[in-house]
Amino acid sequence: MTIRKTLALGMIGILPALTGCLSHTRYVPKTRVADVIMSTSLDDMARQLDSRYAAIQTFNAGVEISATTGGGLQGKETQSLSFAGYILMRKPEFLRVLLLVPVVRTQALDMVSDGKNFKLLIPPRKRAIVGSNTITTQSKNGLENLRPDVFFDSMFIQGPEEQQIISMTTDIRVIESGKKKKDLIEEPAYSLQILARPEGQTVRTLRVIHINSTDLLPYQQDIYDTKGQVVTKAHYSNYQFYGNTPYPSNIVIERPRDHYSLTVNITKLTLNQKLDDDQFELKIPENIAIETLK
Repeated sequence: MTIRKTLALGMIGILPALTGCLSHTRYVPKTRVADVIMSTSLDDMARQLDSRYAAIQTFNAGVEISATTGGGLQGKETQSLSFAGYILMRKPEFLRVLLLVPVVRTQALDMVSDGKNFKLLIPPRKRAIVGSNTITTQSKNGLENLRPDVFFDSMFIQGPEEQQIISMTTDIRVIESGKKKKDLIEEPAYSLQILARPEGQTVRTLRVIHINSTDLLPYQQDIYDTKGQVVTKAHYSNYQFYGNTPYPSNIVIERPRDHYSLTVNITKLTLNQKLDDDQFELKIPENIAIETLK
């Protein structure tokens, strides 16, 4: 015991010297704690998601949308012009996306969906496409895999459905204050995992909703396929209030497997006005051949 005690005391004595000789100090950007941090519980978070989703029955937005294709695997990125247009939504799953050609303001793209099937008309190319919202055959052209569900699921964040399981974890994220790039704020962030009903001992992740602690609003949503791969990452920023309902003015929708992203900027938004059936009807001209996608 005397020998052990002597060795221990010796190690304690030389540790400061070893630390000084073998360590290296590197300066990193300094952070500060967020001024306001809000705490919440898993149940409260789920209720807030349900409440915000239920508050929007119809959606009529003026938008500007641009697309970026490519990435690291291609060694280049190509960004499209920004197209002005409109996005209409009526629950349960009706959706319309109408984009206009810059300057001349003629139709560039018109897509409608009833939640199960969709129609797509591209007048400048004299092309019309119909098909199921569910992709069974992947196209090598990532944009051809674009379906109405990509917009619906990204733009309207739902809470857990019946029989789905939820859990929540907390982490720390560092963000810029927005005023000064060197002003870095360190804040807790919540991650709400929505899981499918367990099959035996296996459970599958459906979505992960990332929520900041300064206002308890989502800043990112990750959507997974049946194989557990991320198919969509949606980023939300610049929230505005429409009555008592907050909604992000900027949404970036990333499709990593299809190698494209969409940036949606909301320029005008009206919630819960009446939208008629004919606003979700798309008539394809007789002189345009119809392609069917599977």
